[in-house]
Amino acid sequence: MADLEAGTAPSTDLGDSRRSQDAAAASLIPNSGNLGGSTSNRSTKTARFKDDDELVEITLDVQRDSVAIQDVRSVDEGGSVHGAGLDGLSLVSPSSRSGKLSSKLRQVTNGLKLKSSSRKVPPAPVARPVRKRLDRSKSGAAVALKGLQFVTAKVGNDGWAAVEKRFNQLQVDGVLIRSRFGKCIGMEGSDEFAMQVFDSLARKRGIAKEVLTKEELKDFFEQLSDQGFDNRLRTFFDMVDKNADGRITSEEVKEIIALSASANKLSKIKERADEYTALIMEELDPKNLGYIELEDLEALLLQSPSEAAARSTTTHSSKLSKALSMKLAPSKDMGPIQHCWQEFMYFLEENWKRIWVMTLWLSICIGLFIWKFIQYRNRAVFHIMGYCVTTAKGAAETLKFNMALVLLPVCRNTITWIRSKTQIGAIVPFNDNINFHKVIAAGVAVGVALHAGAHLTCDFPRLLHASDAEYVPMKPFFGDNRPPNYWWFVEGTEGWTGVVMVVLMTIAFVLAQPWFRRNKLKDSNPLKKMTGFNAFWFTHHLFVIVYTLLIVHGTCLYLSRKWYKKTTWMYLAVPVLLYLSERVLRLFRSHDAVRIQKVAVYPGNVLALYMSKPPGFRYRSGQYIFINCRAVSPYEWHPFSITSAPGDDYLSVHIRTRGDWTSRLRTVFSEACRPPTEGESGLLRADLSNGVTDNNSRFPKLLIDGPYGAPAQDYQEYDVLLLIGLGIGATPLISIVKDVLNHIQSEGSAAGTEPEGSGKAKKKPFMTKRAYFYWVTREEGSFEWFRGVMNEVAETDKDGVIELHNHCSSVYQEGDARSALIVMLQELQHAKKGVDILSGTSVKTHFARPNWRSVFKKVAVSHENQRVGVFYCGEPVLVPQLRQLSADFTHKTNTKFDFHKENF
Repeated sequence: MADLEAGTAPSTDLGDSRRSQDAAAASLIPNSGNLGGSTSNRSTKTARFKDDDELVEITLDVQRDSVAIQDVRSVDEGGSVHGAGLDGLSLVSPSSRSGKLSSKLRQVTNGLKLKSSSRKVPPAPVARPVRKRLDRSKSGAAVALKGLQFVTAKVGNDGWAAVEKRFNQLQVDGVLIRSRFGKCIGMEGSDEFAMQVFDSLARKRGIAKEVLTKEELKDFFEQLSDQGFDNRLRTFFDMVDKNADGRITSEEVKEIIALSASANKLSKIKERADEYTALIMEELDPKNLGYIELEDLEALLLQSPSEAAARSTTTHSSKLSKALSMKLAPSKDMGPIQHCWQEFMYFLEENWKRIWVMTLWLSICIGLFIWKFIQYRNRAVFHIMGYCVTTAKGAAETLKFNMALVLLPVCRNTITWIRSKTQIGAIVPFNDNINFHKVIAAGVAVGVALHAGAHLTCDFPRLLHASDAEYVPMKPFFGDNRPPNYWWFVEGTEGWTGVVMVVLMTIAFVLAQPWFRRNKLKDSNPLKKMTGFNAFWFTHHLFVIVYTLLIVHGTCLYLSRKWYKKTTWMYLAVPVLLYLSERVLRLFRSHDAVRIQKVAVYPGNVLALYMSKPPGFRYRSGQYIFINCRAVSPYEWHPFSITSAPGDDYLSVHIRTRGDWTSRLRTVFSEACRPPTEGESGLLRADLSNGVTDNNSRFPKLLIDGPYGAPAQDYQEYDVLLLIGLGIGATPLISIVKDVLNHIQSEGSAAGTEPEGSGKAKKKPFMTKRAYFYWVTREEGSFEWFRGVMNEVAETDKDGVIELHNHCSSVYQEGDARSALIVMLQELQHAKKGVDILSGTSVKTHFARPNWRSVFKKVAVSHENQRVGVFYCGEPVLVPQLRQLSADFTHKTNTKFDFHKENF
């Protein structure tokens, strides 16, 4: 840092680092109580600055309420002063000089203006309480410096060159209009906030017009990008102080609260602006003077209620980083071959279950193909039809196997029973059952293409063109008379059944693709009405016809006459019977409708349904059920994660409206709800848990089917849980949190066992000793969904077993000036009332998305030599990053992370 002395010129150089304006002001003006630093009304201050190779000496004329630059001279390496003085140079016009000297003068004068303006004598002096001198040391301002930045990683961090480039693109006749200021400096998405910044900077410079030249824009940007805390504080203060009287009234506070809330898409805070204004004024204006001054705002930043906690967090984070820097550092540089080998080994370790299953499946398919291929290669038919018939028959054998196998991954009850009651799940990836179903379907498509293609384009034409001598061996199969034409093959039982199967399977395969199943076609596309979930559901049930025709087709074969060689029915018998049994079980199990106990429609278009448990219904946290509402659609069944815990006496799901079926479901239940009374959460609600009411008859009947297994159900096998949910993806994880909480509450009576709900269930060890829950959502209203759960955890979990972290991604990152006031409000509200301003619970909400690497660091250091189950449910965009972090920390620390992704 530069060395500054007052009174006379310093005898030593200032060093080679840049001096910020707040440091200069603090050195030249020892405290804000006495601007001159003495009892006299006027004094002279001298300081030297060194910026790169330029050394400058500045002499200031300091009076009671004004400062003027008296002299500026250059200093050579020997310390000699040269150059003419700038006598009488006004404080407000340092821009008369250019280059680095001008920039340095601007920094000094901005800092001095801050100090001097904060000492303006008010028209009616009122005695304010004496504040103790604030800690302006590096540690004292560390928290504040992070909370008031106009230039951040996403705003203007690319420097003046990028801003100048955008100016050249946005300028009109050489000037930038006010409405484009935010986009020009990189503050997109906050136009109103950016324009307030524009107004405050223009007001301090006496600019009345609503346009800026490039030089004026550069001047604005230099102030915004200045790293001095005083300058940032002054800029923010000036934004609020619109009449520039050095005071902020309650109306001005209210206006900046509303502005910050709008910039961060926080409508509830905007609606409660009066309440939060009173909170700030109560804290900063205890004497009820009706206004606050600059030092009050500074106190709020430097000595916020969470300062001690923030410092301890910073220290803890530094310890984590230090500990992990050694663990994560590679032992030696690796070449490309070693790096590829390491990545390959990581891949094997993470995917070994999938690899061996896929290898086994491919080996069986290849083995069946080769076996049938060789068999027909040695038959007489090969001399006429050649490799066409061997290819067709080899593909047919794999096709029969895959048509049987494709049913097994969708036998949900069987899979749920196997993974819950046996240890097969240790080697078989049951979580990938739907993905495996899709892979087998692709294998079926390949088999159909080879089988049908070889027959229709090769076998039949070659037989028709065979000579009489060549045809003789074929008479036992096709008759004494040669088939007259190509149509003879198609109109036969073998032919038309095969063609119809190909057509039906093609329709089902195409409409099952995500593009059609999720109805992503444009509205103008004529095929849009033929797509969607209903189209997928109905066309998938065409396979009832396909399997019937497949058995007929496999019985009426041209080249096989003996019954034991017609093996199609042998392949299909067990899988088809198993699948039919499952459908019958589902039909009987979902026959009786559940009783609705409570309904709530929350912000964010989320419908919460609380139902009675059917007799004998047992489940694990993380599992899901299928729901059918005949008032919406008599045939559609949709899966939803269970949000209640196994130990609860009710069954609950939270459904977000994202499609036509869920939208109609929300509508029919909303019509039967009443508006919430004061103090209740939710936009609409109906509570029928106390008995039957008139509203019961108005509710649509619900059928449920399940429960079914999901990746999250295996959470109790891990010592530590890292639960990550995005938006409505938190639903299966909430059930886990509640279940862990139930174990905490019943630890004395049922330690080491897992409640399975009603009835006698087999007890399993409950290994989980610690859980971290990270919930990231875009909308503040989303916290209404599980407010009760968060409050229950905060009140019950005295030992801190469950650590909750809520993140609102619509709010700008902590450190951005646009969220600075929201941070202040949050700290005040939580310190005074113990309630978070966004979630309405005691769980403090963080802003922006988490730093996932830091999250993994914290868990890895806190739980060495333990297994951590990472369970994620949400949009697929985050999956690669979390999977990679799990692999990195598993291989480079002694903590093992197992990543699991819910189907979303």
